[in-house]
Amino acid sequence: MSRIAVASGKGGTGKTTIATSLALSLNSPDVLFMDCDVEAPNAHIFLEPDIQESEEVGILLPQIDESRCTYCGRCAEVCQFHAIVVIGSQTLVFPELCHGCGSCTLVCPENAISEKLDVMGVLESGPSLSGFPFVRGVMNVGEPMAVPIIRQLKKRVASEVQPDIIIMDSPPGTSCPVVESLKDADFVLLVTEPTPFGLHDLKLAFQMVEELGLPSGVVINRDGIGNASIEEFCNEYNLPILMRLPFSRQFAEVLAQGQPLISAFPEYQPAFYNLYQQIRDLITEPEGGRR
Repeated sequence: MSRIAVASGKGGTGKTTIATSLALSLNSPDVLFMDCDVEAPNAHIFLEPDIQESEEVGILLPQIDESRCTYCGRCAEVCQFHAIVVIGSQTLVFPELCHGCGSCTLVCPENAISEKLDVMGVLESGPSLSGFPFVRGVMNVGEPMAVPIIRQLKKRVASEVQPDIIIMDSPPGTSCPVVESLKDADFVLLVTEPTPFGLHDLKLAFQMVEELGLPSGVVINRDGIGNASIEEFCNEYNLPILMRLPFSRQFAEVLAQGQPLISAFPEYQPAFYNLYQQIRDLITEPEGGRR
């Protein structure tokens, strides 16, 4: 099984365009598409899944039984996120800080803490219009943490029949949700654009991928604008440029209408299939290709 994560150091570089085009170019039931950008999932616009299953997900928050609590403070001592505090004869829980680890419940000597599911979002799944499986997480508006939803999304996929290829559309940036999305990937495809902002954020994304010890390659979107700084950076760090997509107003018009890129421009289907072949070769090479 190959787990290919598509990431970018910043939003708006074309990450979802690349991820969905890659999945559509393979067009196989052995492909599963996972939208891990739970705060703003939009791959469904291009893949048009028939959502057949939906499941509420979240974290277990501590509930204090005041009739049992002796205010000993053990729960507060063990909570590394300071989500539970004992002040005099009160035990206060701060849900926005809680990560649902359950440590406070385990250490309470009076069994005064129970847990209740705090729904943070939903997991949805169903076949895409092209037939391959589609899964995504959708976080409720106003929730402070995306990581628990991404973790449960990946856990759900891991518990089911495993496809040959998983394509993960990761959140943009380099924050904790991105790390959670990428950490067990076999390859990370970094999407960038040849602009000063694109270079700055590619450097951050590449540093993150290096810290995670994951092999990676680059797709340059909107090729033809800016300068050669992206290429110079990739050459300096032996980071393979696997594909270039030209700067095109026609591309922008098609994508703004919600059409998949390779549906409107089928001549690019072989290029995306070749992108997958390059990734597969880099995964199977000793030490992940360039490493």
